[in-house]
Amino acid sequence: MNGQTRPAEPAGAILITGAGRGIGAATALAVARAGHDVIVNYARDAAAAATVADQVRALGRRAFAIRADVARPDEIRRLFQEAESEAGRIAGLVNNAGVTGPIGPFDRTPDEVIEQVFDVNVLGAMRCAREALARFRRHGLAGVIVNVSSVAARTGSPGEYVHYAASKAALDAFTLGLAREVAAEGIRVCGLAPGSTLTGIHAAAGEPDRPARVAPRIPLGRLAQPDEIAAAIAWLLSPAASYITGTTVACAGGL
Repeated sequence: MNGQTRPAEPAGAILITGAGRGIGAATALAVARAGHDVIVNYARDAAAAATVADQVRALGRRAFAIRADVARPDEIRRLFQEAESEAGRIAGLVNNAGVTGPIGPFDRTPDEVIEQVFDVNVLGAMRCAREALARFRRHGLAGVIVNVSSVAARTGSPGEYVHYAASKAALDAFTLGLAREVAAEGIRVCGLAPGSTLTGIHAAAGEPDRPARVAPRIPLGRLAQPDEIAAAIAWLLSPAASYITGTTVACAGGL
């Protein structure tokens, strides 16, 4: 690229990891409304992923639900191979899959929980990004990667999940470094850092009532709805954000 021409939106599908529910599911619908076909990745809940895929198709776009655990390198490779075989060119990647482990102080967090969090949130995102880059380059696409981080990378989440916060801080550093590395190719890498959002992540971490506990800390006085986070992700993927790269945007109600 000569640095003078604003790139057009690349034609192709958007692959979203962890898209069977929550922010990932909302993002699938948001990018479908923006005119993209969608690869709905999921790890376990096939029924939920199938529902999201059906909702995408109802919006007039193609959708493909593909099971793969992003903590496993072999499954990541298969995910991208199947995605490309089914959907054709992949124009964007949303690294949304993430886990926290149980809420609690760091000194009581088992090694296996810390390892799982980093395997999914950091290594999984890195490996997915590498696979996406290979496909962008193969097809000469100025593709986009959006890494879903968390406001926890800035707050540290003391007493809740310090290890999760550390994983998201690592993801932010990866976003910045990779963006600068591939910018000359016209490939953008951005981050989106949600604050607390009304998804099943709180119950999965062992505290379903956490939303009511944390809402008073948020300047806007409430948690985000998944579609509010999804709208910001879809914007980062779009030509409207064509001059944004290497930045993690906070979508956290003022935190």
